[in-house]
Amino acid sequence: MAYTPHKPPAAETAEQLRERIPGWGADLDPADRPSVPKLQFQEDLSGAHWEFPERQPEKVPRERSIEHAFLTPVFGTSCPPRGLSGAIRRLSYRRYSEARAAHWLLLVLADRVDAWESHLRSFATLRPDNPITETGVRSEFSHHGLRSRLGVQRADLPHQALDPVIVAGPWVAAAWVTYAGSRRVARALRR
Repeated sequence: MAYTPHKPPAAETAEQLRERIPGWGADLDPADRPSVPKLQFQEDLSGAHWEFPERQPEKVPRERSIEHAFLTPVFGTSCPPRGLSGAIRRLSYRRYSEARAAHWLLLVLADRVDAWESHLRSFATLRPDNPITETGVRSEFSHHGLRSRLGVQRADLPHQALDPVIVAGPWVAAAWVTYAGSRRVARALRR
């Protein structure tokens, strides 16, 4: 009965709850509630002014969980899925329940693939990504990076040695793969 103005049926009656939970219903008397003058609750409805909300049009097919029969009446469309990352997201929603770890791991993988797709797309523009300036590495040398890390109780201190590997590692690996691939192509062309 989702998205309707009718109040869902209670699992237990007020008397059953009062017997089971000490102090339950202490605020049932309107005299005990500070919000009563503002509270205008209709007993028959939840306060909604519609029977079922007007649905947002679905211009691009959206991923939807297998637990739900349809999309919520309003949904985000700022970043529709596209490319390989979109295919991974659609697979995650089509095949796995939101209660499964595989669903969320596929979504994390799709985010990483989307980041790489964005990096690769940037090389087709006049201003490709620059990992040196965009990661803030230059500020480590110009804004007292070492002094701000030593002698203070920082929560991120244990993993700071891994930060260069995590940030620069994929770029170095991509450069090496490009170099090795181009050497192999050059050797094949010379033969």
